[in-house]
Amino acid sequence: MKPSALLPDSVAVITGGASGIGLAAAKRFAARGFAVCIADLGADRLAKAAAEIAAVSPHGGGRVMTAETDVASVEALRRLERSVQERFGGTDILMNNAGIQPGSGLFGPAENWQRVLSVNLMGTINGTQAFVPGMIARGRPGLVINTGSKQGITTPPGDPAYNVAKAGLKVFTEALQHELRNTADCELSAHLLIPGFVFTTLTAYGRSEKPAAAWTPEQTIDFMLERLEQEDFYILCPDNDVSRALDERRIAWAAGDIIENRPPLSRWHPDWKDKFEAFAKDAG
Repeated sequence: MKPSALLPDSVAVITGGASGIGLAAAKRFAARGFAVCIADLGADRLAKAAAEIAAVSPHGGGRVMTAETDVASVEALRRLERSVQERFGGTDILMNNAGIQPGSGLFGPAENWQRVLSVNLMGTINGTQAFVPGMIARGRPGLVINTGSKQGITTPPGDPAYNVAKAGLKVFTEALQHELRNTADCELSAHLLIPGFVFTTLTAYGRSEKPAAAWTPEQTIDFMLERLEQEDFYILCPDNDVSRALDERRIAWAAGDIIENRPPLSRWHPDWKDKFEAFAKDAG
């Protein structure tokens, strides 16, 4: 991580920035004096979010920009990159955060699969390809933060399209960091944000009050900023229900399916469920 990327003259671009984790990040960045551009869908949502961001920025709305952008389109993201160049001179922090979760089944509608993959996986790839070459050429310290998911690591049954997209995003972000650290004179680093249970419009499912187990988006971003200061690549967030120790046991068990040649997703297999629960108890 390049700590100087978090200085007040930085320019941050956040996709999916009109709500949830993206909006919380935009507000935290703006409060530090950053210029902030949020990209999302829905003019009314963007306008409401921009007002919230301007309210915490020492510059008011003067360094806040919005753009209606479908991240599934690389051309739309290239237009966004050019607009940020024109408005703020370039980008220092790119947060590929846009995501959807309409639900999916292995034999469900193909349209659901295509949309989830085009937003949750290709949206990040598109954003990286549109912005990062210019960020490298800018010659300043910078960050690329990609919002992943624990579902892309332990891949629980129930929403395979989302899991596939987030698993791909993890692999892509690892490859990106390897590329950046082996690029001469590159001042950028990449990071994988792995939220826990966060109460957002994506996870509300009709609820109006935050469940006790969930973190707020603001807690998640505060944790992210702390871990960026420690130069973490994998920013594995706990929540009010699951500790890091339990996350580590779940991740280790998932990897063990391959090493020990257990049935796939053995954590949910009737012959292995009790063995996993015993293994997980070691996390306290």
